[in-house]
Amino acid sequence: MGGTKVWTGTAFATTAQIMSMPPFHLAFPVDDLAAARRFYGGLLQCPEGRSAGDWVDFDLYGHQIVAHLAPNSGRVRASNDVDGENVPVPHFGIVLPIGEWKALAERLVEADTDFVIPPTVRFEGQPGEQATMFFLDPAGNALEFKAMSNPANLFAKD
Repeated sequence: MGGTKVWTGTAFATTAQIMSMPPFHLAFPVDDLAAARRFYGGLLQCPEGRSAGDWVDFDLYGHQIVAHLAPNSGRVRASNDVDGENVPVPHFGIVLPIGEWKALAERLVEADTDFVIPPTVRFEGQPGEQATMFFLDPAGNALEFKAMSNPANLFAKD
């Protein structure tokens, strides 16, 4: 009973449990697969999945992200003002429980991560209050990891 167990980045779960919230798939460009493996597999502790000579799958908390070798992809980076911070666009990431977010923030600080926006709380006292941090992978892709003060308010409007 329960089916095949897979690592979600934080715990083992059955395929049925993972599919209760369908995982997203995101493919993104990198210029160095070895650096991507060190960053996603090492620093962020994402288990590696399938790979070939020019791409590698990672399990980002049960979601499939794929680093594709594309050294000449040319980045266009913008930013938007969000609660007084210049948030990089585009970016991707995950919403974590606060305890996991704090543990990740601590690990990233200890690893001397160069943050675009260091661990902070934004929208303080508002329905969207959240702990957040932004940083770049070695290829310059922006990531945001956040934790909602009240997880039920993830999509709340003011």
